[in-house]
Amino acid sequence: MKTEQGAWNPYVAGALSGLLGVFSVVVAGKFMGASTTFVRASGMIEKMFVPETVANTAYYMSKGLQFDWQFLFVIGICIGSLIASLTSKTFVWQAVPTMWENRHGGSVARRGVVAFVGGMVAMYGARLAGGCPSGHGLSGLTQLSVSGFIAAACFFAGGMLMAALVFPRSRQERHG
Repeated sequence: MKTEQGAWNPYVAGALSGLLGVFSVVVAGKFMGASTTFVRASGMIEKMFVPETVANTAYYMSKGLQFDWQFLFVIGICIGSLIASLTSKTFVWQAVPTMWENRHGGSVARRGVVAFVGGMVAMYGARLAGGCPSGHGLSGLTQLSVSGFIAAACFFAGGMLMAALVFPRSRQERHG
C-alpha cells in the first residue's frame, strides 16, 4: 500500500478518492468540492462585523452561509492529511519546505507572502470558474464529463507551468 519512500501508493489513494466521490453522492447527494466553503466561511466572518452588508450581497445570498456537508468535507481533508502524514511517518512541523528553502532561501515571511498570494490567485480562479480542482476535476472525472477532463488537463498544465516558474531547473540539472 505504501511506496518505498513511505508515501501512500498513488493508485490506492486515487481509488480511495474515487470511492469518496461515490460515497459523497450516495450519502450527501452532493459531488465533492471545497472552494465554496471558503466563500461561506468568509461570509460568516464578515457577517459578524457588517451583517447588513452580507445580508444584501447577492453572491453570499446565492451560496447560503451555513455549516454544511462541504464544511465537514474540508475539515475531513485536513484530518485525512494529518492521518496520512502520521501513518507514512512524513509529518513534520516546517514553516519553510525544504524544496522551497533550497531554491529561494529560508525566509518565513517571504514564503508566507508567496503562499498567501498564490492562495488568493487560486481562490480567485476557482470562484471565477465556479469551482475548484476537487469540484471540477475530481467530481467531473467521476462523472466522465468532458468539462471535467478539460478542467483536469488545465489544472495539470497550470501546475506544471507554475512548478517550472517557481522551481526552475538549473542548467546543470537540465544537462546532467
